[in-house]
Amino acid sequence: MEKDQRVAWEAKCIQEEPPACSTSCPLHIDIRQFMAQMAAGDLKAAYQTLKKKLPFPGILGRICEHPCEAACRRGEVGEALAIGALERYCVEHYGGPDPVKPLPRKNKQVAVLGSGMAGLTAALDLLNKGFRVTIFEQAQQLGGALRGFPEKLLPAAVIDAELAILDALRAEIQLDTACDTAFFTSLVENFDAVFVDVQAGANLVLPLERNPDGHMVNNAVTGATSMEGVFAGGEPDPGRAYSPLMEAYAGRKGALSIERFLQNAVIDYNRDKEGPYETLLYTNLAGIAPNFRELAEPLTEAAVRAEAGRCIQCECLECTKHCLYLKTYKKYPKVYVRQIFNNELVMHGAAHTKNKFVNSCTLCGQCQVVCPNDLFMGEVCLGSRHTMVEEEFMPPSAHEFALQDLEFSRSEAFSLCRHAPGFQESAYLYFPSCQLCSTSPAEVMESYHFLRNNLDGGVGLMLGCCGAPAYWGGRKELFGEIIGEMRQQWKEMGCPQIITACSSCQKIFKEFLPEIPLLSLWQILETPNVKKALPKATLPAKTVAIVDPCTARHDEKTQDRVRRAITERGLTIEELDHSRGMTECCGYGGLVFNANPDLTDETLRCRAAASNHDYLAYCALCRDQVAAAGKPVAHLIELLFGENDNRDPWQRGWLSWSERRENRSRVKETLGRQLWDEKPCEQEANKKMILHLDEEVQCTVDRRRILLDDIRQVISQSETQGRRLVNKDNGRCLASHTIGKITFWVEYAPHEDGFQVFNAYSHRMNITGVK
Repeated sequence: MEKDQRVAWEAKCIQEEPPACSTSCPLHIDIRQFMAQMAAGDLKAAYQTLKKKLPFPGILGRICEHPCEAACRRGEVGEALAIGALERYCVEHYGGPDPVKPLPRKNKQVAVLGSGMAGLTAALDLLNKGFRVTIFEQAQQLGGALRGFPEKLLPAAVIDAELAILDALRAEIQLDTACDTAFFTSLVENFDAVFVDVQAGANLVLPLERNPDGHMVNNAVTGATSMEGVFAGGEPDPGRAYSPLMEAYAGRKGALSIERFLQNAVIDYNRDKEGPYETLLYTNLAGIAPNFRELAEPLTEAAVRAEAGRCIQCECLECTKHCLYLKTYKKYPKVYVRQIFNNELVMHGAAHTKNKFVNSCTLCGQCQVVCPNDLFMGEVCLGSRHTMVEEEFMPPSAHEFALQDLEFSRSEAFSLCRHAPGFQESAYLYFPSCQLCSTSPAEVMESYHFLRNNLDGGVGLMLGCCGAPAYWGGRKELFGEIIGEMRQQWKEMGCPQIITACSSCQKIFKEFLPEIPLLSLWQILETPNVKKALPKATLPAKTVAIVDPCTARHDEKTQDRVRRAITERGLTIEELDHSRGMTECCGYGGLVFNANPDLTDETLRCRAAASNHDYLAYCALCRDQVAAAGKPVAHLIELLFGENDNRDPWQRGWLSWSERRENRSRVKETLGRQLWDEKPCEQEANKKMILHLDEEVQCTVDRRRILLDDIRQVISQSETQGRRLVNKDNGRCLASHTIGKITFWVEYAPHEDGFQVFNAYSHRMNITGVK
């Protein structure tokens, strides 16, 4: 991952953006945190949150004009939070300012002319950074306009107590100081920088540039005036009432400019988000019930906590609300992108800890659908998988089994590309998909016969894999090779239209083989002549929940066709909460079923619990995955071409990986014998070995991705070479055999006409450092 790409991806995630209440506040108080602390009754923590951003919290907490309330998103579903009242309650009941410890003093000296809220804030900020500050005030006490507030609202004793911090930080204070041009000139000459509180010194005549209206000219971003080293702020906006909050902001802005000026730094760098601004944070208000304030004077602790509890704690997290994968790791995409970037940086060290995280994304695109900024974590994870493969750091345990299954689909045991019997060319080429052949072999063969009988121009057959496992696994070279082979086969067949029954295949073809004219099986079956010839299946009236595959997320036409096909057969459809464009992956996509089985199990548990009705899928993998979770599920092709099968399609259980391979081989062998008069390949001697496994053992070895053929090879070598351990107590043998990167262990014993298997396990790993 390049740094520029990381920055671009991070910028799309807005979870760390502050909420509107904070960005509407010139001082950017963390009101979201403040509300959470107030709701918890933790006044001390709430006061500290105010204090981080609010100068003299005991003062401003009482008189703040709370622009945050106008921006409060709770106001869109009920009534805005009474933030100002809660701030006042907090500062009144916490107990006053905390003790402070002055920082070591710097040599730089700053003069602050005027002690309104702007001057006081500038002085306080500069003192907190260690500068020597002298405050010059014309009046006999500090405070300026603050002294004009009603005593009940802002007592003089509170002002005095809050301003005592200036003495504690060792500010020099000179009161009753007249200021003329000569005096001002001496300040500029004797101090390293000067800040002018315009509101407090409104009647002063200073040698600084003014506009035609008589207002002092100063930079809106930095507060810089026409004289170098002199900064100003706090001039009231003629169009609105006096704002102590904006005054404080002006003082803070001036203090930062002075700090940078004295450090010879760029004064106006990166200051676009100072003061009030529009937040980028998106907060979905759907499902939030309206509620309203229930406050009455005097405020009670219970009422305050209840009011703070109305805060909806604005955040985005749209992706993690919908994606179990993102939710499982308890963070959000911006953090994930950083972690993946750092993981790649240390890949050659020992700390590449995010490999499992990278391989646990289904690449389904749901996060991109819900993200306000179109951020796709699948793109991030797939890019990292490419890097891991290129750098040879991809652990074999992540994808090895799926890639071996892919190679089986490309082998002579399954792959095939032929014109229909009696045809030298094909108008169509049926590509049912390797996984549909694994799941519904009888229906695949029946659908092929149906297409041959009802479409003109010849319907060829292409058996194989579209390469999706290689794509998901980050094997760019292998995937490119498969795409090239399919393109060449298509050309050799005369460039026919391809008919596919798999959404994953359809997506691969559209993206990587756009030159190939593509039709879905469901599209063909809707054409009038073909539709008329479809078997008239009689189904019992029932309601089924549609399982949309994630690879059909953006294919609304296919979604509609499937629903029409279902309702036309007398079934009623229930739409799941996550369906169509919002559908969830079944846990197979991205090869997560292999890289993170526990996450897949939880995904399927949630998927199966989404409805009490039986499910109907039109993706073979969705059907098998959901069935493995114990949920009754049928595939659409079983409803359309299942007349030769007397079983209830909803009662078909899960299929083992061994059965899936056998089904693929059966499709090729059966069609080869029926249509092209081919003899089946000679069965390997090992395949004749009879194995006995009880249901629990069968489920265990299948979950461990161990095929019956793997077990046969281990036992065959053991029996042939005698390399095994024998348990004298029960007569069981324990044998091992290494095939490629995988070492298998099998516990077995001879049994009647074959062998009883009690257990099997394996290790998939690269062994390095061995000569």
